[in-house]
Amino acid sequence: MKPKKLGRPTDQRLAILRNQVSVLLWNGRLETTVTRAKSVRSAAEKILTQAIRTYMDTQKVDKEVVNSKGVKVTKKVLVDGPQKLAARRSIMGKVYDLHEVKTKEETKRAFTARTKNINHPLIEKIFNELAPRYAKRAKELGQGGGYTRILRLGNRRGDDAEIAIIELV
Repeated sequence: MKPKKLGRPTDQRLAILRNQVSVLLWNGRLETTVTRAKSVRSAAEKILTQAIRTYMDTQKVDKEVVNSKGVKVTKKVLVDGPQKLAARRSIMGKVYDLHEVKTKEETKRAFTARTKNINHPLIEKIFNELAPRYAKRAKELGQGGGYTRILRLGNRRGDDAEIAIIELV
């Protein structure tokens, strides 16, 4: 199947899709035109499939760490396996790096503590929340794919473009 060009040069089209896929995976839903929604669905489902296939690939490694007293201590650490690491790097090239936002009620100290060890929040969300959820769903239903839904809303008033909401199921 030939990909839609969306009336844009290649670099602009890829930037739009990358941005919209990132927003969809971060927020869970996105309002856009129907043709863009179909292109975003294709890209998002490929990313989620890649994450689902590799999210369990972890290894325990012994790591030497200097503690507060200056003594070297051996510590067991859980790290990504080779398949998960390759998938993580591939996905990082396909989405933008969105960052956590501090809520109004949250103090600066609480926000810093919550986001302390997270370098790439969207990638962590994909591997820690979305992939296990959809893997469980695939096991229950006995099928893979179908992670998104497109709901048509009608036509936009200004240019009469058909608008849709794309959301994660």
